[in-house]
Amino acid sequence: MTIRDRVEQLVAEPPVVFGEPFDTADGTTVITVSRGGGLLRHPRPIGLFVVHEGRAHWTPAMDSNRIAQLGEWIGLLTGVIATLAVLRRPPWPDLRRTR
Repeated sequence: MTIRDRVEQLVAEPPVVFGEPFDTADGTTVITVSRGGGLLRHPRPIGLFVVHEGRAHWTPAMDSNRIAQLGEWIGLLTGVIATLAVLRRPPWPDLRRTR
């Protein structure tokens, strides 16, 4: 594997990082999972593995900031499209006098 291949692999797909498992009072083990930061990227949480009574459950992490930003972008795009539609063909009647 050359250096170029290794750098492309780091940029394309950052590795998955498992956190230290910790036990709760009722015997449940929780393991955090995140997508490791590649070049110029910060690690991002993916979810949790919860192991209780010999069964493992996956709980995905939800990034509320990302969801809110998506809503803001959709609202901005809707406003721009509506403004362009009104400027191109106004919804009010044409009141110009023609001869």
